[in-house]
Amino acid sequence: MIAILKYNAGNIKSVQNALERAGAGCIVTDNVKEIETADKVIIPGVGHAGSAMRYLRERGLDEVIKSLRQPVLGICLGLQLMCRWSEEDNTECLGIFDTDVVKFPPTGIIPHMGWNNFTWIKDDLFKGLDINDDMYYVHSYYAGICSHTTAACTYLVTFSAAMRRGNFMATQFHPEKSASAGEIIIRNFLSL
Repeated sequence: MIAILKYNAGNIKSVQNALERAGAGCIVTDNVKEIETADKVIIPGVGHAGSAMRYLRERGLDEVIKSLRQPVLGICLGLQLMCRWSEEDNTECLGIFDTDVVKFPPTGIIPHMGWNNFTWIKDDLFKGLDINDDMYYVHSYYAGICSHTTAACTYLVTFSAAMRRGNFMATQFHPEKSASAGEIIIRNFLSL
């Protein structure tokens, strides 16, 4: 069973639908026991870092997430919350990835919204894809390139399109909204 983390962020239904299309059973939950015993955990999200982290901390879910040993996938805001700190609401985050999240420079259209390909990719999550595959993005903040970066994308700056540290992996793009290429990523995650 896949646990989709409920934490006052949007886009949960799209992730649930994508998992069901891939044949995976899932539940939407903020229950500690259900999260700890799930086969895999997904932290989806469209929302604000400050309110999301408050929700996690009030329920002790911040510590639960960091203690998980099964595969965990953060999506969009989920990736940003796995970083050290976010400029959005001056938010201390989970610190799983050793980088900060900052706002795009005001030299272009913000948010970065729409389809974009990769600058480079590596990792099992991208098996069957190449750098020309487009993914769907919608974000105003980004995580810089760091030792955990497994894919990069360029929009105004080059940023982490995906990161991984052990069992924790995350994408800044939305695989659940990225058509057939996104389905490959979801299936790769489910096969871990």
